[in-house]
Amino acid sequence: MFLSAAFILLISMFIAISLGAKGLRLETVWNAVFHYNPSMTSHQIIHELRLPRVLAAAVIGAAFAVAGALMQGITRNPLADTGILGINAGATFVVALSFAFWPGLPYGWIMLLSFIGAVLGTLLIFLLGMAAPGGLSSIRLTVAGAVIAAMLGSLSTGVAIYFDLSQDLAFWYAGGFGGIEWRHLRLILPALLLTLLLTMPLARRVSLMSLGEEVALNLGLNLRWTRILALGAVVVLAGVSVSAVGSIGFVGLVIPHMSRKLVGVDYRLIIPMSSLLGAILLVLADLGARIVNPPQELAVGIMVAFVGVPFFLYLARKERRAL
Repeated sequence: MFLSAAFILLISMFIAISLGAKGLRLETVWNAVFHYNPSMTSHQIIHELRLPRVLAAAVIGAAFAVAGALMQGITRNPLADTGILGINAGATFVVALSFAFWPGLPYGWIMLLSFIGAVLGTLLIFLLGMAAPGGLSSIRLTVAGAVIAAMLGSLSTGVAIYFDLSQDLAFWYAGGFGGIEWRHLRLILPALLLTLLLTMPLARRVSLMSLGEEVALNLGLNLRWTRILALGAVVVLAGVSVSAVGSIGFVGLVIPHMSRKLVGVDYRLIIPMSSLLGAILLVLADLGARIVNPPQELAVGIMVAFVGVPFFLYLARKERRAL
């Protein structure tokens, strides 16, 4: 099953590189990737435009999916994703402030400020959740995340309206890979790939937490450190991803459930399967955004929402019946 998912990912990436406003043959794609000739226009299109955005879509899709899987595991909330931590809202709020007070900032600086906003949003949730008697728990984390996300989202909207930034912030609300270049990949790929590898040692701990806090405690698990380490990984994965491509929802919600259907409830299998399926989803979503109405591009978030919204409604209805 893992080999099949990896094969589908590779095929999807080659197709995504081949198709677009200008269609290219697979032979041309192969030569441009492995025998790059900078004097050929088709090779330049592939190497400078399509290849970096397809690589970014694959890695960022994996990051969003694994972050969502970790969130669902440590909160035991099947509707949890990275938005529950206020990561998306924190990043968008700081980006709105940067557009308002420092217009014209280079893309790299906006990425850095967006990541700082994601970290600050998470710290606010930590402080709010730990302020209650009994310390930080899964339920308090969920409630604190919802409160902070709503507050920062409202502040971002207010800043956008007051400074007339609605058009500038549209990219960050909808998400997209159009601005990704090799220089951005050199910043985000090491952080995301290293963090994805480091989530594997956490998988067994998250599996125990997903069984319930009492069961995990009886098995000798340190809940506080496990929660802190998992949340730290989520902040890096989602924060770096949002800073690079904006807020793309539903990946962290849908993909972990698909992984559980395929490989069961062990997070040592869920996390690697989620990374493969998340990469496939965003690669295909980016491809769809480029070919639906060429040469214009739709936002990737819109393409993902076509899958995510019906799935979210299905999960919400299922959970209501379970209650």
